[in-house]
Amino acid sequence: MRLFDPDIAVLESLRNTNIDLTLGIRNEDLPAMSASIDAVNFWFTTNVQPYLNDIVFHYIVVGNEVVPGNLANYVLPMMLNLQTIIDASSLSGISVTTSVPISVLGTSYPPSLSVFSDESKEVMFGIMGFLAAQANPLLVNLYPYFAYVSDPQNIRLDYAQFSSTNIMVQDGSLGYLNMLDAMIDSFFWATEKVGIAHVGIVVFQNGWPSDGNGDLTTISMAASHNQNFVRRIVSQAGTPKRPDAFIEGFVFAMFNENLKPTSVEQHFGLFYPDMRPVYLVFPIPH
Repeated sequence: MRLFDPDIAVLESLRNTNIDLTLGIRNEDLPAMSASIDAVNFWFTTNVQPYLNDIVFHYIVVGNEVVPGNLANYVLPMMLNLQTIIDASSLSGISVTTSVPISVLGTSYPPSLSVFSDESKEVMFGIMGFLAAQANPLLVNLYPYFAYVSDPQNIRLDYAQFSSTNIMVQDGSLGYLNMLDAMIDSFFWATEKVGIAHVGIVVFQNGWPSDGNGDLTTISMAASHNQNFVRRIVSQAGTPKRPDAFIEGFVFAMFNENLKPTSVEQHFGLFYPDMRPVYLVFPIPH
């Protein structure tokens, strides 16, 4: 489970559930916290330390999609401060990282030509160096849905929805059945090109809206995409470029967000706000 920021009521409810928790630090908190290890320590002792015996903290995520952008330069100092506190507490199993959109790439297609954008390159080099040193992965928000709806004439639906049985994209010797694998490999290629070869990738946000854009956003399409995505993740398969890579994945999101502006953004949830399921993803029939 992922929380974008600490919520005491939710943290209390997660005690002794054995649910791995990924906890975010709000974007707006990064400037102050990156400048003060005391502020980071206060955040940690308030939101993490009281729960260490009862909650499994998997990742602590420094900001969401702040690279590229005005807050990008705060990410690495904040990560270093947080890592210092974790090391001083002799904690293991908590990985410090951040999440980024695919727009940190200046070129992303074909995967082998991928590079970080001019705006992102310097910041990402520092972040990826930190992650490599800690053996922590980068969390990436990847949405085949948005790529598909931006160019449905040239991108096939089965390629975006994991249902193709034929190679859809050939990139040198590497062949791609689905768009998500190509997106992941784009990050592997871009990372290598800044001289860092060993940072894993986690698909931190992926989903398909069930309404808001006509025939492209039906409940059946959303259910098909997310069921296929979960099958892809639990298969523990790597990617064409990294066949041995361990790829984790998060389904976005648990609930439809009825307070967002009226658009597809309201309809990524597995449940309605009143907790009725929009469609079923788990368990997935064989």
